[in-house]
Amino acid sequence: MSKVVEKFLKYVSYDTKSDEESTTVPSTTGQMILGEELVKDLKEMGIQDASIDENGYIMATIPSNVEKDIPTIGFIAHMDTSPDMSGNNVNPKFAYNYDGKDIVLNEENKIILSPKDFPELKNYIGKTLITTDGTTLLGADDKAGISEIMATVEYIMENPKFLHGKIRIGFTPDEEVGRGADIFDVKKFAADFAYTIDGGTIGELEYENFNAASAKISIHGRNVHPGSAKGKMIHSTLIANELVNSLPPNETPATTEGYEGFYHLISLNGEVEETKLQYIIRDFNSESYENRKTFIKNIVDTLNEKYGNGTVEIEIKDQYFNMKEKIEPVKHIVDTAFLAMKQVGVNPIMVPIRGGTDGARLSFMGLPTPNIFTGGHNFHGKYEFIPTFAMEKAVDVILKIVELYASK
Repeated sequence: MSKVVEKFLKYVSYDTKSDEESTTVPSTTGQMILGEELVKDLKEMGIQDASIDENGYIMATIPSNVEKDIPTIGFIAHMDTSPDMSGNNVNPKFAYNYDGKDIVLNEENKIILSPKDFPELKNYIGKTLITTDGTTLLGADDKAGISEIMATVEYIMENPKFLHGKIRIGFTPDEEVGRGADIFDVKKFAADFAYTIDGGTIGELEYENFNAASAKISIHGRNVHPGSAKGKMIHSTLIANELVNSLPPNETPATTEGYEGFYHLISLNGEVEETKLQYIIRDFNSESYENRKTFIKNIVDTLNEKYGNGTVEIEIKDQYFNMKEKIEPVKHIVDTAFLAMKQVGVNPIMVPIRGGTDGARLSFMGLPTPNIFTGGHNFHGKYEFIPTFAMEKAVDVILKIVELYASK
């Protein structure tokens, strides 16, 4: 078993599910527990300055072993797993020499990982896959990234003849609830640029992501006895239905791909008196993004004209922006990663991130940070899996990036 796989199995045993409702940093204690273990592991590898602060942010340094002046490179991953599914008592299963057929994740509950539903499985015939047992997520997002960075650190520390510049390591909390970069100290990190190891399929290399906003909508109704409700009742849930139907039905996550944006209804809860909706708004193009926010505001205005001022309230908050504009002036960091993949036998796949990473926020904070694959699939749920060779290739890519900058 390779070292990166060993580390992965260790780190997924920690429950680090983040909590959007929490007001603490990190949002859950499990992240701090894993963070302390990571610092311990880094120090055992010989990283003297490895530390974790009171908010769960880890930083560490591998000093340069070359005399020439070369950039300081950062590698970053996040410790938390998604609130979408339990990350407690993760029980990874191995599919050795995968044969291209259905994988029974959980016989009792008849949970099957099938190429009929996930055709990308066919790409890994003959490879070893790590899956869930059908009761939790796996945690490859982003414990695969953590493991790949840690395996890289171990290799460098065990091979002093491997030439490299100064390397900074960063592990963050709460990425899955949009707070991973909130109090990341870019000045203290002191890297010229960085890479998040937080992508999916082997070969993914990303430096474009959605512009993102959240929209919280409250609809206030009026409840009276249904027997005498004519002209008096205002049914908030029916107004919510009008709002939902006013948005374009072909602009949802289930109907879009590539560079297409969307409106996504996260939740709808209500009764006659009050209904609350939560949307997320996504678009790659900044002008289209602003138009989407205006469009949903105009729907709210129309409903207020119909039912009375203040019937519908909306709060829209920007969450993050497309990092492309911050990466393009230093495009060499993408080009170098592209070349590194080619040189270690990985086919680079340049795709936009239909989501966001800490790298998007960090890029706007002054640390240009594109994103590199971890190798995982189907993040945030029970059908999550990762090929072991993809994790090993991620380590090769990170090492090759370091080597390429050291040799320039």
